[in-house]
Amino acid sequence: MSAISPQLRASARGAYRSIFRAARITFAGDDEIRRAFAIKTRNDFQAASLQTDPKVYTESVQLANEIAEVLRKNFVQGRRAGDGVYNIRITKETELGSNETIKNPAPMERPSRARRREREAAQAKCGSSSSDINTPIVQPTHLQMNFSALKRASRQREKITLNEDDLEEKFVKGGGPGGQCINKRSTNVDLLHKPTGIRVQCQETRSLQDNRRIARKLILKKLDALQNPGLSKEELRDARIRERKRRKEKKSKKKLEEKADGTAFPNI
Repeated sequence: MSAISPQLRASARGAYRSIFRAARITFAGDDEIRRAFAIKTRNDFQAASLQTDPKVYTESVQLANEIAEVLRKNFVQGRRAGDGVYNIRITKETELGSNETIKNPAPMERPSRARRREREAAQAKCGSSSSDINTPIVQPTHLQMNFSALKRASRQREKITLNEDDLEEKFVKGGGPGGQCINKRSTNVDLLHKPTGIRVQCQETRSLQDNRRIARKLILKKLDALQNPGLSKEELRDARIRERKRRKEKKSKKKLEEKADGTAFPNI
């Protein structure tokens, strides 16, 4: 017995008529295109009418209404005249928007920057973790220290060791780009640190052994951040980069000030 209500079927018939009305206006004068579109639409609706899931049926009706709206508002006909100029036919329902995005396009991203962003996103996905809600959150106490004081305080940091008995490891099939080595082999490592509930998944490479090694490094990194808040190796590395940047900016600012005052030693 069909689970589709009569009201839902009526809305489907309304969407069907709406698409045909929009196609008659949009493809006016082009009988070949309009005939091909009508055949394709009729076949799609006949296939969708066999659907018995109300949710899927409703989504199909919504999609049909959206297609009809796009046909009415966002399609225009262009006919080439004898002088090579195209005559555009715009109806009263054609949506006329601003073309500022064409006049002033957004700046294109450099390929190197795009590759770096994709690589960082893949690493972040590889290192996605979840921890037990009962794990206490320790607030960092060294965020206000300068780099020298932070470096001295890091000598007291707790050394992190990883015990294999505390780990629960599973191998599952991967997904995404990479071919059969990723999608048909269990090279995705799911690693759980049972005492803290920290879990990481890694399929960064096609090699299972490499992914196991990387997953353990990720666990160590997260344990380090948990046990040494504000003093982990990664946070110290970021602090060192910030300190170098600060010193470089300070040096450049000093040179500019000396040049403006005329006290800089001239190049001879």
